[in-house]
Amino acid sequence: MTKAVRVHKVGGPEALVYEAVEVAAPGPGEVRIRQHAVGLNFIDVYYRTGLYKAPGLPFIPGNEAAGEVVAVGPGVTHFHPGDRVAYYHNLGAYASERNIPWEKLVKLPDHITYEQGAVLMLKGLTVWYLLHKTFKVEPHHRVLIHAAAGGIGLLACQWARAMGAHVIGTVGSKAKADLALANGCDHVILYNEEDFVARVKQISRNELCDVVYDGVGKTTFPGSLSCLKPRGMFVSFGNASGPVPPFAIAELNNHGSLFATRPKLNDYIGTRSELLEGADTLFAAVINGKLHVPINHAYALKDAGKAHIDLEGRATTGAAIMRP
Repeated sequence: MTKAVRVHKVGGPEALVYEAVEVAAPGPGEVRIRQHAVGLNFIDVYYRTGLYKAPGLPFIPGNEAAGEVVAVGPGVTHFHPGDRVAYYHNLGAYASERNIPWEKLVKLPDHITYEQGAVLMLKGLTVWYLLHKTFKVEPHHRVLIHAAAGGIGLLACQWARAMGAHVIGTVGSKAKADLALANGCDHVILYNEEDFVARVKQISRNELCDVVYDGVGKTTFPGSLSCLKPRGMFVSFGNASGPVPPFAIAELNNHGSLFATRPKLNDYIGTRSELLEGADTLFAAVINGKLHVPINHAYALKDAGKAHIDLEGRATTGAAIMRP
């Protein structure tokens, strides 16, 4: 038996139940991991509330974690007991131990800690595909990053700045503004006190932005479109404030022949080679000092409910982990 957090009925943070579960021996192609750190993400909230549908009930939330291999199933040759590994995989991460297909794992370099690995596999790989694949950021670009002090936001601001872009971020408090400025933002907009569209126009001298990375959703749309120059790209990759409402596609024309996309990580690491490309690029950026991984909050796995309360209440900055 091992310990895990399960959801038996979707709902509020109280739906997260810490309990004993049985983990079978790893089957063909599977690896058993003893987890050292589990990443905390807004997608976990979406599954807990039922906004995103889990395959069935009960289910174990969580999509990223890091730990050590303790056993391998038949046919597994790429990993061995004692290997340090990390992964992104839909559901199942809120556990002390688990089995997972070997293809989902990557080996952690010696200079990457378990805590860093646990927050890089969803948040870090998301930043990798957003900046390198969805819209390839170049030195002449001006980018707007919403929720710039969040787990994805701080990494995105750092990496965009390292790539030479001019970075504008939005945040909800002065403390978060200071954090964003210390992590790559050239300008920070306090969205509770300022009209972010007006400020973007002022900062850019009405030249606007090449791309907007929007993980907030409902409350930042359609303002995000108004921040883009003609033929700019609106990248909607999350819904922390609720989903973007349906809109007429002609709105993209009205704002200057804009592009819009709603990407997800699975479509950018759909093959083993894509996963390894993203992980290698990401780990190299950390090891070379381009990316600092700010883990500002740590919880015990049994306190997952408190972690969700803090996450939903905007009480967290940077990345947060849970320790089994």
